[in-house]
Amino acid sequence: MILSFGLGMMVFAIFVLIVFSAFFSGSETALTAASRARMHHLDEEKVKRAKIVLSLTEDRERLLGALLLGNNLVNILASALATSVFLALFGDAGVVYATLVMTAIVLIFAEVLPKTYAITNTDRFALAVAPVVRVVTALFAPVTGAVQFIVRQTLRIMGVDVSGTDHVLSPHEEIRGAINLHHREGGVVKGDRDMLGGILDLRDLEVSDIMVHRKNMTMIDASTPNTEIISHVLASPHTRIPLWRDEPENIVGVLHAKDLLRALAGAGWDPEAVQILDIAAEPWFVPDSTALQDQLNAFLRRKAHFALVVDEYGALMGLITLEDILEEIVGEISDEHDIEVTGLRIQADGSILASGSVPIRDINRALDWHLPDEEATTIAGLVIHEAQTIPEVGQAFTFYGFRFEVLRRQRNQITQLRVTPVTV
Repeated sequence: MILSFGLGMMVFAIFVLIVFSAFFSGSETALTAASRARMHHLDEEKVKRAKIVLSLTEDRERLLGALLLGNNLVNILASALATSVFLALFGDAGVVYATLVMTAIVLIFAEVLPKTYAITNTDRFALAVAPVVRVVTALFAPVTGAVQFIVRQTLRIMGVDVSGTDHVLSPHEEIRGAINLHHREGGVVKGDRDMLGGILDLRDLEVSDIMVHRKNMTMIDASTPNTEIISHVLASPHTRIPLWRDEPENIVGVLHAKDLLRALAGAGWDPEAVQILDIAAEPWFVPDSTALQDQLNAFLRRKAHFALVVDEYGALMGLITLEDILEEIVGEISDEHDIEVTGLRIQADGSILASGSVPIRDINRALDWHLPDEEATTIAGLVIHEAQTIPEVGQAFTFYGFRFEVLRRQRNQITQLRVTPVTV
């Protein structure tokens, strides 16, 4: 009778230890998988336990050490008790029976089951166990501290330094990776992915990457008669037009169409009574190496929409507008006065006809390609960079998984290309 009572207590103790093991296993999975960004958001919404989760996950090494220590303690103790029970029931063969039974029980009920539940209910599980885990972590702190020291010293002897606290990936790269992952899994549509990626790209791009080149700028000679200037302004799709004097690089002002119309109305609609340079705004020059994020902030501070871009020698390179930067985030913005120039035509055979001046970033965004844009801004520039020469019409090159055929060339400029994906 006493023997039966003792065996019953041991079986009950094994059951309790298996429950503790399941708790430690599930807590490990939930707390390591919990999103710190999500917990930070819950903390801002005054969810009390979210702060506990954040404090626990700040030192993941200490957290894992405490949970693994607790898990191993209860598993080893449960296995020892089970061995005693089976030895009492089956003699020496009980060791084999105890090993088989405890392996199955621990695997199913103390590992797979709690971890599966924890990974499918990460936030709920993490919030639920956080207070208890905090107590366990505090109790095991001396032991886990010693374990951490031994592990670090052992790894150091092996030439592995784990003392650094720097992240392998920057926060921006982590966010970008999460966005791309959710896009592949169908949780984020392409438009949203491009928009979110465009925001992250602002810090990596410079003004020179998206500016309108001076060759494509609309400018007016300030010495032109007022009637011609007014006609040019009214015929232009742009509201702000640079004015130059003596030579195109000598910009003396920026004329806004609204200011011109207001001055005309004040002069009784007499063109000759308007002093064009008096109503033109002072030009704002920015370096071509300015980061887009900095330029966006500068636009917002100055409450401006238009800037002229110069290189390190002060030579005019082009212009940039607030709309250009916003288009890097939301895509092409068109209004009723814009001239639609996409420069891309998809052919029936899967190739595209591209104007040489089309930016590589626009092609990648429109077609979901991954052509590099570090060394060149336009598709023609990429071909010239890779070919190390200015190709002739009819020449073709294959790189980055695409075939580039030169269709048209005007002097030293490639004006049209056929780009075909190469199937392996």
